[in-house]
Amino acid sequence: MAKLKDQNINQDTLSKAAYSLFDFTKKEKSFLLIICILISIAGIITPYTYAAMWFGFALAAYSAIANDSIQTIGTFIASNQSRKWYFLWLFMGLIFVGTVTYSWFTYNGDVSYQRLQVDGLDQAPQSFVFLQIAAPIVLLVMTRLRMPVSTTFLLLNVFTYKAGTIIGVMQKSFIGYFLAFFAAIIVWYVLEKFVTNYLKGKPGNYWYPLQWVTSGCLWAVWVMQDAANIAVFLPRQLGVWEFSAFTGFVFLGLGVLFYMKGDKIQRIVNEKTRVTDVRAATIVDLVYAIILFYFKSYSNMPMSTTWVFIGLLGGRELSIALAKSKKLKKRKARLVRAYRLAKNDFIKAGIGLIVSLILALIINEGVRKEIFDLVF
Repeated sequence: MAKLKDQNINQDTLSKAAYSLFDFTKKEKSFLLIICILISIAGIITPYTYAAMWFGFALAAYSAIANDSIQTIGTFIASNQSRKWYFLWLFMGLIFVGTVTYSWFTYNGDVSYQRLQVDGLDQAPQSFVFLQIAAPIVLLVMTRLRMPVSTTFLLLNVFTYKAGTIIGVMQKSFIGYFLAFFAAIIVWYVLEKFVTNYLKGKPGNYWYPLQWVTSGCLWAVWVMQDAANIAVFLPRQLGVWEFSAFTGFVFLGLGVLFYMKGDKIQRIVNEKTRVTDVRAATIVDLVYAIILFYFKSYSNMPMSTTWVFIGLLGGRELSIALAKSKKLKKRKARLVRAYRLAKNDFIKAGIGLIVSLILALIINEGVRKEIFDLVF
């Protein structure tokens, strides 16, 4: 009897999984058709290096910013839903143009703030393999599934020819996660009483320009960190026309993203506590910007800003749960919710890391050889 019951449970689970897959396929048939077309184009275009370079860049530019939008402009979109999308786009778009232009002039054509000058990423691709072009398509699918995947891991790892660089990026990213997590616990535990007592009712008008300035600074620091994820397909020094194409495409891609209000992955931000409040969004952006600027100044080694962000949101949720709930029962319920949100984000980001490592091992012979020598 028990065996039959277990079989029923397994059948129910299988049926639910099959239904979920069928439901996703039905709802997203247009998106899946686009993905099939992109995969076909990637397969055809891969042998043609120059065309593959720009096709891969275009995919990486949109997919990276669409996925990472939750970190930098997610709270900005969430707390400015009543504003016209094109005002938000022009503000963030012009900051992007200014930020990459400064790097291009300062670092002799390099738009990555020297993130692509580190050993293992300093050589521009001379040819491409299919999986390198397909990596941004994988990222598009994961973004559609609302997974906060590290674009640094998924896009840079497939071009890294040294295992040491991958390890360095992972170490810096994990340190960033735990630093952000514990910093968020401390900051929001201290701030919670202030928020509860003083940030009540309708926010004052001065909060909006303050949030726009804070969000703009955060966006600029993020571009300094993660422009490398987009530019990795391109030459390490861009000429005038290459730079114009790079900047113009990303600028227009941002317009599409703002028009769609962040698309489906925006829900990851919207489900967190009070992020639609302009005051809470300002504090989130300020703390995040400070942490990213610290790591940007620390070294040129790229890092996953996604891991820093999910650490920040996880610590914030936990801190609010601890500080806000007086009664044990309510506190326990809030802690369970905070744990669930942090765990879900961590698992989804972890899946992206595993996928990126598998792709790196398949694509890069140098990485495989180093790991083989290390293990054996």
